[in-house]
Amino acid sequence: MTTTATDRATTAAQPSRGAEIRRHELAAFLRSRRERITPEQVGLPRGARRRTPGLRREEVAHLSAVGVTWYTWLEQARDIQVSVQVLDALARTLMLDASERAHLFQLAGATDPTPAASCPSVTPALREMLRRLEPVPACIQNSRYDILAYNRPYARLFGDLDAIPPEDRNCMLLVYTNKDWQETIVHLEETQRMMAARLRAALAGHLGEPAWKMLIKRLESVSPAFREHWERYEVLGARSKTKEFRHPHVGHLSLEHTDLWLGPEAGARMVTYTAKDEQTRERLEKLYELACAPVPAG
Repeated sequence: MTTTATDRATTAAQPSRGAEIRRHELAAFLRSRRERITPEQVGLPRGARRRTPGLRREEVAHLSAVGVTWYTWLEQARDIQVSVQVLDALARTLMLDASERAHLFQLAGATDPTPAASCPSVTPALREMLRRLEPVPACIQNSRYDILAYNRPYARLFGDLDAIPPEDRNCMLLVYTNKDWQETIVHLEETQRMMAARLRAALAGHLGEPAWKMLIKRLESVSPAFREHWERYEVLGARSKTKEFRHPHVGHLSLEHTDLWLGPEAGARMVTYTAKDEQTRERLEKLYELACAPVPAG
């Protein structure tokens, strides 16, 4: 069968047409999400002359740290490139849930680099190990401090990890921005500096990767303390360390932090917190009981 010039032109136009349809779907989706967010939800005054339902385009652009013209083009379905960092910022500004966030990235033809979805490196066997370690708090993290899985005592060590959206379950974000985490850690500034130094050391193996760029940009935008620590260019390797916590329900905890690396290529580690003394061991048992207690109805 002979392929004509018309056939070739039609075949070439199909991917372009598909991309155009996706851009229009993305534009409509962004508009619909923007219109459902009230100014009060993001800390903005409503004003007496507001006619737009929800947020204005310039407000979304400002809250997401992108240009107004660029965001307007995005809602007009213009053919422009969208980075994963910008998509992440828009998802947070528009308060998208997990399904909506996945839809946003799919329409933009991008891969979401956050660990919100199930991580394939966390096998059923590793989840069973986490459970068997109880009452010892334990979790699985990657070198970017994303929390990929955790057991019940770990979930309650710093507050209520289950209540935090999966895309925000990152130790760097939490230690610099979450009040519950900050109040639990006894030597907060020292811990923050140490973690920033470890992140800086780990970054050398991930330069230019979107997920790392997105995390660092987000931290710099929300935390002056992180910016100060990050600009020191300190580096620190992995090591075991005694950490102290003040838990609001069980009291002072003195714990030995240990990293158990899960393989040279996995980039993931199991983090455990074992008791340094008998009093802490007893208090970990109380923390475990608290973590296992049924949630009151209502």
